[in-house]
Amino acid sequence: MHRLFRIIFALAVVWALPLSLASAQERGLTVFAAASMKNALDDVNAAYTAKTGAKVIASYAASSVLAKQIDQGAPADIFLSADIDWMDYATKQKTIKADTRMNLLGNSIVLIAPKDSKIDKVTIAQGFDLAKLAGTGRIATGDVSSVPVGKYAKAALEKLGAWDAAARKFAMAESVRAALTLVARGEAVLGIVYATDAKVEPEVKIVGTFPADSHPPIIYTVAATTSAGSGATDYLAFLHTQAAKAIFEKYGFTFLVRPSS
Repeated sequence: MHRLFRIIFALAVVWALPLSLASAQERGLTVFAAASMKNALDDVNAAYTAKTGAKVIASYAASSVLAKQIDQGAPADIFLSADIDWMDYATKQKTIKADTRMNLLGNSIVLIAPKDSKIDKVTIAQGFDLAKLAGTGRIATGDVSSVPVGKYAKAALEKLGAWDAAARKFAMAESVRAALTLVARGEAVLGIVYATDAKVEPEVKIVGTFPADSHPPIIYTVAATTSAGSGATDYLAFLHTQAAKAIFEKYGFTFLVRPSS
């Protein structure tokens, strides 16, 4: 009787194992990523799934929102932030594994206008008058108090001496993609977004590029969360690869790590 029980128990374990693995694979890997990464990361995730068979679920929003959601217990395996500050926040809150953290990508910020705007070829330098350029219209960017693109924009405008006059004209959006949409729809006459965002939106045009030394370096940083599943290590390794590099660079990002094969 005892022998029969042991056989039944062993069979139950064997049967349960593939079900457990299948369940884990079905659940997939959850990636919380900055909104500006959507187009490129969707392609990277598709390439990763094609190579490994592992499902990737991506959630996109402002880095500030995602960092706070993870802190509140949201089930993410990977966090991709558009700036160092919000990854520092996650590190301080002990919601990411610090030894997995790496600076992955670089970007730039640009001034955009609707594609049919008469505004064109703006020289962005010390003393340029953004307020006058906007006229009676609004300028869209991310919330300058929390959204990375907005923080970069404000820092640049302060250094160039254009912030005080233009501040009241800003329409603060919840993410860079929301700001991009305001300009694309003509609801804002100008916007400050990442160069990579402008590249994927046909309804806007770049009218000027902010000097790299006018704001802190734009660095996208990535890490596994403290609640990450076993697949997080393989996913982070894939982000290092030449295949991932080619995709990110196609969308205009600068690849900051030495690619693996």
